[in-house]
Amino acid sequence: MFQGFSKSTSEFLWELAFNNEREWFMAHKQDFENCLNTPFKALARDTFALMDGRYPDKGLLLHTARIYRDARRLFGRGPYKDHLWFSIKGSNGLLCGPMFWFEIGAKDYSFGMGFYDTKAEDMLNFRRTVDANPARFEKLVSDVASRGIYKVSGEEYKKTKGERDGVLAEWYNRKQLGVECTRDFGGMLYDEKLPEYLAEEFERLMPLYEYFVEILNMGKYN
Repeated sequence: MFQGFSKSTSEFLWELAFNNEREWFMAHKQDFENCLNTPFKALARDTFALMDGRYPDKGLLLHTARIYRDARRLFGRGPYKDHLWFSIKGSNGLLCGPMFWFEIGAKDYSFGMGFYDTKAEDMLNFRRTVDANPARFEKLVSDVASRGIYKVSGEEYKKTKGERDGVLAEWYNRKQLGVECTRDFGGMLYDEKLPEYLAEEFERLMPLYEYFVEILNMGKYN
């Protein structure tokens, strides 16, 4: 079970960022296992178990990132990631579709939910759905905004697709859609109740997740 991260987790990730090479990593591999990999995998498993237990009909899947970068995509960077993340979602594919996620780095951690790797057709269906019933989506995003911890994320189109007022304005012209909360390293990361906290936050985001799943399915069945 998840017992919490520690200051050593942050220290390891900072050192890895400045010593991103195989020789250093192999000399500190036990540190990686003790302070990062073991608690990270426990957090992912425990959070997923809670979500899957609450939503057994969603067909949720867990994907846990590995520390090793794809050798084909180093682009001058070292062979190891300086952050780790996991996702919980109901569709296959590494980064596609609506998903809940958590990420930890040396200086901060973040979590949220988003509709990623979208196609132009998906976003067209999104705008059509919002146009058909703006009040429904406005209620969803207003509920999320009322938490006071999330910001809207996702690349925006250079050329707008239309105009919307109020809370819909920051959602309508994005290529991808999401909300995220970022906090400094520490706090809940040290708490063994972090899986429960994440599951509770993901549960609050579930109505928005289900909305995005509807959008994704529109493209599949059209």
